[in-house]
Amino acid sequence: MRFLDGQQPTTDLTYGDVFMVPSRSDVTSRFDVDLSSDDGTGTTIPVVVANMTAVAGRRMSETVARRGGIAIIPQDIPVDVVADVVADVKSKDPVIETAVVVAPSDTVSTVLTLLGKRAHGAAVVVADGKPVGVVTESDCAAVDRFAQVHQVMSEDLVALDAAQLEADGLEATFEQMHAAKIHLAPVVRDGLLAGVLTRKGVVRSSVYRPALDAAGRLRVGAAVGINGDVAAKTRELLDAGVDVLVVDTAHGHQGKMLQALEAVRSVDPQVPVVAGNVVTAAGVRDLVAAGADILKVGVGPGAMCTTRMQTAVGRPQFSAVLECAAAARELGKHVWADGGVRHPRDVALALAAGASQVMVGSWFAGTYESPGDLHDDGTGRLYKDSFGMASARAVAARTAGAGSAFGRARKALYEEGISTGKMYLDPLRPGVEDLLDEITSGLRSSCTYAGARTLGEFHDRALVGVQSAAGYAEGMPVATSW
Repeated sequence: MRFLDGQQPTTDLTYGDVFMVPSRSDVTSRFDVDLSSDDGTGTTIPVVVANMTAVAGRRMSETVARRGGIAIIPQDIPVDVVADVVADVKSKDPVIETAVVVAPSDTVSTVLTLLGKRAHGAAVVVADGKPVGVVTESDCAAVDRFAQVHQVMSEDLVALDAAQLEADGLEATFEQMHAAKIHLAPVVRDGLLAGVLTRKGVVRSSVYRPALDAAGRLRVGAAVGINGDVAAKTRELLDAGVDVLVVDTAHGHQGKMLQALEAVRSVDPQVPVVAGNVVTAAGVRDLVAAGADILKVGVGPGAMCTTRMQTAVGRPQFSAVLECAAAARELGKHVWADGGVRHPRDVALALAAGASQVMVGSWFAGTYESPGDLHDDGTGRLYKDSFGMASARAVAARTAGAGSAFGRARKALYEEGISTGKMYLDPLRPGVEDLLDEITSGLRSSCTYAGARTLGEFHDRALVGVQSAAGYAEGMPVATSW
C-alpha cells in the first residue's frame, strides 16, 4: 500500500480519515476477483465473525462458513457446548441450507417464534421426516395464535431431490424454481427432508465458495482465554475439531498472554493460532515469538467497546492495522483487523492496509442468524440485544461459578463495554448473507478499481490518501433532495 503523492501522515488514522484512489486496471469484472485469504484458515472471503456471545453461535457459524467465512465461538461458552456446536456445523451441507422445521400439530404461535431464527421467511412442516407443507408469516396473519399449523400451511409443495440437484447443477435448479414461481423449496433425500433452498441461496452458491476443511466439512473456530488451565481447554477444543484457535484477551501484549501461548503450543495444535489484541509492532513481535500465527489488531474501535473513553487506551484502527501488518509480514505472519468496521469501505481499507481478514461483531448482531431473540421496539422495528465482551454482563457470565462471590462482586465493579445495546435489523438486509453480499460486492469493486485480482495484489496496489471530515461526508449518499 502507498500513500497518495508520497504523503506521510503525522497523526494516526482511522478508516474515516482515508480514501482509496483508482489506479489503471485490467480487471474487467468483479467476478474475476479471488477473495480467498492466504493466512492458512481456509476461508474464501476475508470475513471472520467476532467471538462475541451475542453474535457467534451455531446458526451464524453455519451460514457464514457456507459463504466462505468463519465464525469464532466465544471463550465463555462451556467446552461441551462448543463441541456440540462444532459437530452440528460440520454436519451441515455446504449448499443445502438448514430448514426451520415445525410439526402439523404445532401452533401458529410456535411458528412465529421460530421464523426469526433464519432469513428464509418460511418454515417447513414435517411429518414422519417428510415435508408436507410450508408456512410463512403471511399465512399466520390474522389467525388465532393457538390454531394448529396444518390449518394454515400451504400444501402445494415443489420439493427438490438432493441427488437430482447434484446432477443437474445450480443453474438448472434455479430455472426450475423460477418456472414454478417459488422462492423456497424443501430438499429431500430418499424422501426425507434434507433442508431447503431459496432462489437467492442458489445464486449465492454460484458466487461464493464454502470454507471447507480437508474432509469437505464447514469450518468453525473457537476462542480460549488466558486464565485457568489453558492447555487443557486447548486440548478439548482441538479434540472437538475446531479449525482455528483464538487466544483472546482485551490487552494481548502482556505476560499472561505470552504464557497462554506457550501453553497452547505445548499441545502442538495443527491449526492456525490467533492471538491478541495488539496495536503495535512490538506487540506483534512478542506474540509471534511466543507462538502466534495470526495477530488480532484493535483496542477500542468496537461499537460495544468503551475502553477508549474509560481508559484513554487504544489506537486509531487504520494506523494500527498498517503498522502491525507490516511487522507481521516481515515475520511471515498475518493480522486480522478486529473492530471498527461499519461500512464495506472499512473492510476494503483494512485489507488495503495489510490485514488478511476482517473481524465483524456488532454489525452482524442485528441479523436473523445471531443468537439473540428478536424484539420489537414498539414501532414495528426489530432488533436484537448486543453487548461488549468486556462489559459487566459478559464478565458476569464468564466468571459465573468461578472463585468466591466476593471476588466476582469485585470484578463486577469494573467494565469496559456496553452491557445492553440495540442492534436493529436492516429491513433491506436482515440476514447475515445480505450483509456479506454488501461487503463482498463492495470489496470486489474496490479490487477492480485498484487493478487487483487477489487480496495480495490489492494490498500491493492500493493507493490511499488522507481526507478531511468534509471529504468523508462528501462521499455519503443523499437519499432525499437537499
